[in-house]
Formats: sequence, C-alpha cells, structure tokens
Amino acid sequence: MTRASTAPVAARLSFLDRYLAVWILGAMGAGLGLGRLVPGLGDALAKVTVTGVSLPIALGLLVMMYPVLAKVRYDRLDTVTRDRRLLVPSLVINWIVGPAVMFALAWLFLPDLPEYRTGLIIVGLARCIAMVIIWNDLACGDREAAAVLVALNSVFQVIAFSALGWFYLSFLPDRLGLEATGLDVSMWEIARSVLIFLGIPLAAGYLTRRLGEKAKGRTWYEAKLIPRIGPYALYGLLFTIVVLFALQGEAITSQPWDVVRIALPLLVYFAVMWAGSMALARAAGLDYPRATTLAFTAAGNNFELAIAVAIATFGATSGQALAGVVGPLIEVPVLIGLVHVALAARRRYFPHPATGPSATAPEGSAHVRNP
Repeated sequence: MTRASTAPVAARLSFLDRYLAVWILGAMGAGLGLGRLVPGLGDALAKVTVTGVSLPIALGLLVMMYPVLAKVRYDRLDTVTRDRRLLVPSLVINWIVGPAVMFALAWLFLPDLPEYRTGLIIVGLARCIAMVIIWNDLACGDREAAAVLVALNSVFQVIAFSALGWFYLSFLPDRLGLEATGLDVSMWEIARSVLIFLGIPLAAGYLTRRLGEKAKGRTWYEAKLIPRIGPYALYGLLFTIVVLFALQGEAITSQPWDVVRIALPLLVYFAVMWAGSMALARAAGLDYPRATTLAFTAAGNNFELAIAVAIATFGATSGQALAGVVGPLIEVPVLIGLVHVALAARRRYFPHPATGPSATAPEGSAHVRNP
C-alpha cells in the first residue's frame, strides 16, 4: 500500500476542496447577512429572472456546471446506458420512491402548515439536474454516469412533473381525506428550465472537450485545460449560494422557527434517500463511483425548478417559495457532509479500487486525488 493510499482523505484534497465546508458556510452566512442588512436587495435580485429564477442564480448555476460537464468523457457514455443495475434503480428511486418519501415526510412533520408542506412536496418532485453534479464530482463519483442520470431525470422531469404534481397535491390527498392543493405548471415551462440549466452547460462542456481534444489532444486537455477551468465550478457554487440566500435572507432570519420546522423533514429525507440508495447500490454489486452517483442523484433535488414553480404558482413571498429556498439551505451543508462520509467509507465498504474514468483526477479538479 502506498503512502498516498494510507493518507487521510483530507490530506489528499486540494486547499480549496479541503475547506469547502468552511467556504460554503461562509457563503451562506454572507448571503443571509446581505439579504438582511441591505434593504431591497432580495427584491432587486428577483426582478431579473430566467424561467422564474433570478438571473444571477442562473448565471451562477451555468458557471458551476460547465467545468464538471467539460470533464465528462462523452465517448464512454455507452458503458453507462448499458448498465441496467444503475439505470433501473435510479429511475425507480427518483420517480417513485423520492416523491413518495417527501410526500409522507411533509404530511408527517407539517400537518398544520399547508404552505410549507406544499413547498416541500414540490421540492420532492423536482429531481436533480444541477448541483448534484458538483457533489458527485467531489465524492469521486462516475462523471459519465452522472451525466446520463441527470439527462434521464431531465427527460422525465419534462414528461412527469406536472402529472406527479397533480397526483401528490390533488388526487392522493383527496383520496386519503387530506387537504388538496392545485399546481398549475405547463410542460413548456419545465422544458425551458431544463434547457437553460442543463442544456446550455451540457452543450458547452461537450463542445469544449471535442474542440479541445481535436486541437491539442486528450493529454493536453486532461492535464492542462481541465485543471484551469475546474475550480470555477466551486466558484460558481459559492456565488450561487450567496445570491440564493440573499434573496430570502430577511425571510429566513425573521422566521427561524419556521425554518426549523421545514428543515426537519428535509434532514430525514436527505439521509434516508442517500443511505438507502448507497446500500441498494452496494447490494446490487455496483462499484464505488457508480454507487456514489446513484446515491447523490437520488438525494439531490432541482431546487431552481422547485423555487421557480413555487414563485410562479404561489408568489415570491409565499410559504411555498420559502420552503423551496430552505431546501438548498439544508441540502448544501448536508450533502457536502455526505461527500466526506462517502470518501471516508470508500475503502471500508468498497475495497476494490475503482478503474473507471472517475478513478483519477488531475490536480485542481475538485476531486480527491486517487491513490
């Protein structure tokens, strides 16, 4: 066993990655402080929107996703699409289990708060397409698998979101004798959100790899270009967090007990979805990179779509919108914590070293450098 393989996980992280939790907490605090201390900042940020989401948030998400999608080996995607042990569980967990779990938790924890309950159910329906790519990359998940699963979630999101919204907010509560809520969102609105938040960075990442490799070769691309653009994913993440929490800083800090009430079911949701998916992946015989990808895509949510739908349907100052914003407030620190849990558990529960494309990472690429 080499010295690199016996070193603590933290020692094998770049400086930026090693203290990522600190930077994220700092960004959250800065956003909350700005939203609280600067009058009208949230309203100003919310006025310029793309598909119901603040334009600064949209720009931050695009910057965040582009470097990671530029790392994907698109010539290896066929190895993922043939892996039914990954694809079938992912679809079942994301589109059957996940929404059902969030529906149950929302009613269990918030029976007396219908606005927050509806907001949480909307969060559960909006499956991951953006920030999960960052968590997967930090945890040394399979980049190609993440790209495929995110693309599948995007397709199903366009097709199924409105129908699932009707089922969980109207049909099922009515059949169970519970309070029903309507949700009016068109397929085009969802498709537009997917095209902007996934289509643009995906196309940019694909073209960057194709043109870069064609111009100077794969060795130069992996060793020179990727390390240069890699850190911008985390810069985009931190910028997005600052803007996101500045938008609702006053609401969050002025209603701390409401935030706690919303946070409790979210904590349970992220823990159950991540741990359950990781255990299922291990039982199915998936290696560490793909098991990690399955777990993070199952636990992550498309908060930008959830917030956009809540604002468009119920208003920017509604309880539903606040619940949508509290989603990433809890998701960000919890999933960055789960990144460390995954890395620490890799050697114990997945003893065979990964050999896939995510097994190695160039310096400065927001990855633990593999032994």
